[in-house]
Amino acid sequence: MNAENKTWEQTIEYIRTQPEYKELVEEAYFDSNLSANVERFKKSSEFETTIQLIKEYAPNAKSIIDIGAGNGISTIAFAMNGFDVISIEPDPSKTIGAGAIRTLVKEYALSNVEVYEKFAEELNLPENNFDVVYARQSMHHAYDLQSFINECSRVLKKGGILITVRDHVVFDHSDKQFFLKEHPLHKFYGGENAFHPNEYKNAFSRANLKLEKELRYFDSPINYFPAQYESKISKYNSLRAGAMEKLGKKIGPLAQFDFIKNLYLRRAGLTYEQFFNETKIAGRMYTYISKKI
Repeated sequence: MNAENKTWEQTIEYIRTQPEYKELVEEAYFDSNLSANVERFKKSSEFETTIQLIKEYAPNAKSIIDIGAGNGISTIAFAMNGFDVISIEPDPSKTIGAGAIRTLVKEYALSNVEVYEKFAEELNLPENNFDVVYARQSMHHAYDLQSFINECSRVLKKGGILITVRDHVVFDHSDKQFFLKEHPLHKFYGGENAFHPNEYKNAFSRANLKLEKELRYFDSPINYFPAQYESKISKYNSLRAGAMEKLGKKIGPLAQFDFIKNLYLRRAGLTYEQFFNETKIAGRMYTYISKKI
């Protein structure tokens, strides 16, 4: 199927009808039942961890701009947590865009949400006015990355934070091609993108933002949720224990020496760094927290 065949809205409507995408639809909060998406997102490890980070880096925050808000899961979740939310989503659709957000605002009877059909590069909102700018899986879609970040910085109060969540990162051209090939939906609409971590970080710096934290893929459930990281940990611990048992049978008490254990695990590909190797994950996701200077 040619990537030009479908819009983003048509892509989501299509995969909802295909059994092989059932798990993706659920995990990515693309269900046609918009409020069901919100309720699952509110309870997710991703959102719970996001709230914890906001409390840590902006404990007095009351206002949030939600950039690239999609079908509104984060906008509604933030609003229900007591924040005043400006929801930014250029797609007007009722399936996956601003129309869906307005439907949810009405359904939940929320008075603390405003919805605008804008791109992040063209917010046209008051400067130095907001506590938090939050962007979930949207920074890597920027048509001008520096302008995207500049606008986020402009509207933040001094000391306010920009938290960009679950953005795809790539390390070189071949890695980007690997990501685009592996992405399950890019073939339908052709709209995926990714940047090198240094491109993100340099853009923050140029926009008068101080990087407070970089969370790589395996650093936080924000990035790997809903992937079953816990099951991967369990598998790792089981394989490691089996390897240690096997080593003990081979060499007896010598297996207790750390340098011998580490050498054996490395040869078996069972060090933490080897087993949890993010370079094997196409378009692995990072989260960044930056503060306006």
